[in-house]
Amino acid sequence: MAEKTFLVENRYLNLPVKNGAEKRVVRFMLDGAEVYRFDIELAAAEADFWVYADLTPFQNSQLTLAVDGVSAEVLAALVQSDTPLGMDDLYCEKYRPQFHFTSRRGWLNDPNGLVFYNGVYHLFYQHNPYGWSWGNMHWGHAISGDLVHWEELGDVFYPDHLGVMFSGSAVVDWQNTTGFQDGDDPPLVCIYTAAGKPFTQCLAYSTDGGETWVKYAGNPVLGHITGENRDPKVIWHAPSRQWVMALYLVDNAYALFGSPDLKTWRKLCDVYIGDAIECPDFFELPVDDDPANTRWVFWGANGNYVLGSFDGATFTPESKVLHYARGGDSYAAQTWSDTPDGRRIQIAWLRVNLPGMPFNQMMTFPCELTLRTTPEGIRLCSWPVQEIASLYDWGVHWADETLAPGETLQDDIIGWGDRFDAYAEVDPGAATTLNFVLRGVPVTYDVAQETLTCAGRTVLMPLVDGLFCLRILQDRAALEIFGADGLVALPLGLIPPDDDLTLRFYAEGGPTGEFLVGMHTLLSAWAGDEQADAEWLDDDTFPF
Repeated sequence: MAEKTFLVENRYLNLPVKNGAEKRVVRFMLDGAEVYRFDIELAAAEADFWVYADLTPFQNSQLTLAVDGVSAEVLAALVQSDTPLGMDDLYCEKYRPQFHFTSRRGWLNDPNGLVFYNGVYHLFYQHNPYGWSWGNMHWGHAISGDLVHWEELGDVFYPDHLGVMFSGSAVVDWQNTTGFQDGDDPPLVCIYTAAGKPFTQCLAYSTDGGETWVKYAGNPVLGHITGENRDPKVIWHAPSRQWVMALYLVDNAYALFGSPDLKTWRKLCDVYIGDAIECPDFFELPVDDDPANTRWVFWGANGNYVLGSFDGATFTPESKVLHYARGGDSYAAQTWSDTPDGRRIQIAWLRVNLPGMPFNQMMTFPCELTLRTTPEGIRLCSWPVQEIASLYDWGVHWADETLAPGETLQDDIIGWGDRFDAYAEVDPGAATTLNFVLRGVPVTYDVAQETLTCAGRTVLMPLVDGLFCLRILQDRAALEIFGADGLVALPLGLIPPDDDLTLRFYAEGGPTGEFLVGMHTLLSAWAGDEQADAEWLDDDTFPF
């Protein structure tokens, strides 16, 4: 084992990563005691990219770095700095999504701890800060005032003696049921799984509006129940004046638990939603915007959901197991708590490998959820949040036109860039197939079968009052498709061809009826000083 002892004088310790190298265990030691450890594919020579460890907790201390199986020369390359190394092209990397959230460095998966407080949306997420692949689970933390422009604050929850940091949720404890409040701000409380031996549920809290966080000294607050029970989603249920936790147990089984103070929990009931596992969500929504007619939604990680009622003790299903965003690449979706306008806003992990990048995976774009009555019954719908308009740049639309077979709009929409928000409302007329080709990626709609196909995935997508209705968000590594006014979602992680910036729309089998097709190119959410130089289209000409 090689060791290096040094005085911590800067914020970051920089570490070189070589994908595919042997993983090394890195230990931080203070006064002979281990205070932190992680594994990393440490580069012995040329690095693929640099990552960093935040040394803030160890400032002005003599820290010993101990690493198995490396030379003293390798340790000597691990240098301190106040600015992380290798960040010269941050947010400009080849495959960096420009309006979907990604972490600066390392692996990202499940969204966690979604809560709004004092004008700020908090997004925590599963994060491996030391590599391109899953591992070393921490909670990363980012904030936004508009769900579009994000500021990454760094990792906030680290592995400890109870285990690594698995998924969970967050709430504002407005009534200080926990007794954590210390000042004017109500406590913000995160509820998470410590994935140790065994898995247990724990708390962390902030008394300054989310700037700093402390793990609760009385953890765990819910001990081991069965298997790898995990991923607590907690809400406040006002009618029964209690906190309610949805928790995954084992073998497609979930349960609800109740608590007066987030610290002591009792089981309320079991819940089953088909073949779903992990990452539950539980929330109430009005049907067709009628506050007197609501349903509770119990959601699983794979997009399974069940509608029902909840009386504070029992969730009673009132629908079969339904599926949303099935067949796409999203997983482990979660909704924000305490949103200021009552919207139910959801974000999910969008699974896509990003080769050659110092980061990996991404989030979907935030969407608003609603319940709508359809001929098949009440169904969940989602639609990109309206805040995306803050990124609109150049726009174009075609209205009250038709296309004959063989005609295309290709000549008018070449070179529009690598990210856009597009919309189509088409009377199919005599056409048998409607086709969009987006940067070389075909999206095909079979009119007779009412099915939409993209990237080898096919979903049912009904016409709406006889019209084909489609919304598409395209980014550098994502294509998110919304159909039938949000009844269908197909989020896809994919990388289009580098040299294809064309967009085409054409029909086969017969002429279309009249259609509206429109699009906006999008500015980068990361370029804070970028200004729109747009031909703005008003709401009457561009309907979203």
